[in-house]
Amino acid sequence: MFQLGKTIVSEDIIEKDFVCNLSACKGACCIDGDAGAPLTKEEAHILNDIYPKVKPFLRKEGIAAIEAQGTSIITDFDDIETPLINGADCAYVIFDDKKTALCGIEEAYNQGEVEWKKPVSCHLYPIRVKDYSEFSAVNYDKWEICDDACTLGKELQVPVYKFVKEALIRKFGEDWYTELEKVAKNMSR
Repeated sequence: MFQLGKTIVSEDIIEKDFVCNLSACKGACCIDGDAGAPLTKEEAHILNDIYPKVKPFLRKEGIAAIEAQGTSIITDFDDIETPLINGADCAYVIFDDKKTALCGIEEAYNQGEVEWKKPVSCHLYPIRVKDYSEFSAVNYDKWEICDDACTLGKELQVPVYKFVKEALIRKFGEDWYTELEKVAKNMSR
């Protein structure tokens, strides 16, 4: 682990390779698991505000879940997350004609209906950020459903931090990312 500003960063994001392989996993990270996507308070407000524009892109099951639970939920641990459909799929998940899970929020963004791409936690995956009072921990989240992404990343020689560059800049800023690149360069010597 190393420190960058007010973050403690796992070396795994530099040492491990990763490129999403949607043709292999079919977007399993959006439909497997037992929790929704982590959200900040600001993101929960954004979701609430943009929901009318996102709603036409969603499945009827997702709309029902959102209208029953809200555009975001607060867990028993006071974390904010996206709601789930029957404890499984994220309520914002849609499917393409190949049955690959996609993000309805991102589809609304791609169609120019909203200016917000998707929750930063989704954009960052497989990196997870845990905020503490004095710092944020930046870790690589190894999940077996992403084994094909690890294989593809290794074949293409794309480290995790490069795969999620846009999301890391969105979360921490351009200067932070430039410093991360310097650390990565020094580690590869």
